[in-house]
Amino acid sequence: MNASKKNGSYKEAITEIEEILRQLENNELDVDELSEKVKRVSQLVTLCKEKLHNTEQEIDKILKEMDNK
Repeated sequence: MNASKKNGSYKEAITEIEEILRQLENNELDVDELSEKVKRVSQLVTLCKEKLHNTEQEIDKILKEMDNK
């Protein structure tokens, strides 16, 4: 997996998760692919959580700075 695929944007991660879920729902994955897709979704969910957490921290910081003015 290349770095751009691993560290993509939040929107790209959500899109990829949705695509994998669509494949699961339509029984398009065989057993060999399933394990890799589950691992990939886990990575993407972690990435999304990190991005959301970082964004929340940035917003909190901005709001605190605004309160101090």
